[in-house]
Amino acid sequence: MIEFIRGTIDYISPEYIVVDHNGIGYQIFTPNPFVYQKHLKKEVIIYTYQYVREDILALYGFQTREEKALFIKLLNVTGIGPKGGLAILASGEPGQVVSAIENEDEKFLVKFPGVGKKTARQIILDLKGKLVDLIPTNEANLFNFEQIEEKNEATNALKEAIEALKVLGYSEREINKVIPSLKNETLSTDQYVKKALKKLLK
Repeated sequence: MIEFIRGTIDYISPEYIVVDHNGIGYQIFTPNPFVYQKHLKKEVIIYTYQYVREDILALYGFQTREEKALFIKLLNVTGIGPKGGLAILASGEPGQVVSAIENEDEKFLVKFPGVGKKTARQIILDLKGKLVDLIPTNEANLFNFEQIEEKNEATNALKEAIEALKVLGYSEREINKVIPSLKNETLSTDQYVKKALKKLLK
């Protein structure tokens, strides 16, 4: 098992990042790849989970061990696969997810792509009481990124954010509901994604 990879962020796509470690490029699927924009061409540590099935061999990566642990817990829930786990974590607020599970807040959980009432209930049944120690103490500081000031860059960032939301499983109808409120703001791709997710989860 690969616990973590220390390397340079070489490439960022809506689905994954590529980390260059000693000349080898590791494709790593993450909840929101654009959180690493600020670290492009810089060295980072990615906490990884190797997912193996008959027809799949993939690496999933996270900023913290808490995020990784929550992802693994979610994979153990019937009805939740890697894509579903990433979509849940993409909000960037593991503490909010844990709180919803502990408070049996099904209405919050069903807002995630691919999570219906049955799966939400299963998440609560399987995980309630087992996640309290996974809330990061520095969660509020995880996503403190600089705003991108140039308008053309902001436009490209919004387009990238839309693609990232589609990858996470949100429909065009759902995305179109939140886009108008984002167009007047100048943000980075990561910030657009986070803001859109907050609106989608209301």
